[in-house]
Amino acid sequence: MGKGRIEAFSDGVFAIIITIMVLELHTPDGDSFEALRMILPAFSGYVLSFIYIGIYWNNHHHLLHASKRVDGVVLWANLHLLFWLSLVPFASRWMGDWAFAGATVSVYGTVLWGAGVAYYLLSRALIRLHGDESVIANAIGRDWKGLMSLALYTVSVPLGLAFPLGAVAIYGFVALMWLVPDPRIERAVQ
Repeated sequence: MGKGRIEAFSDGVFAIIITIMVLELHTPDGDSFEALRMILPAFSGYVLSFIYIGIYWNNHHHLLHASKRVDGVVLWANLHLLFWLSLVPFASRWMGDWAFAGATVSVYGTVLWGAGVAYYLLSRALIRLHGDESVIANAIGRDWKGLMSLALYTVSVPLGLAFPLGAVAIYGFVALMWLVPDPRIERAVQ
């Protein structure tokens, strides 16, 4: 089947996730810089989450652009990814409201880990559908960046309980790794 509906639906979900995140961001209780400082953890969590949603949207777009079609397995894998991404506003708000406390940072990392696993499964479902010699298979290759991200998330979830800022630093590092959309797919499609 064609891929147009999965792209349109996914874009809508991405837009809703970002909308929910910004609506959860409240203005300071006052007109001073001190009042602004009080919401800095929530704002920082929002910025990190916005970057992550942007990264997933960009890479999801490239992944589907390199695809010719989808099937039922791809549809479910895509829903699995959207499920985990839909939890980002909740985890982000909780983490920001509690100033990056251990449990909140660990739950945020669990959501990132779930999204990473889901994205990996989506890419594998698309490779299975298109074949090992397809454009998408050649573009993704062994996916060392994706596997390294999952390994870092796996380490960061328990680390978040003992050393929350260390886990947040890992989340920031993974985001930096992915900030530029994966050029392998663009090159392979061209």
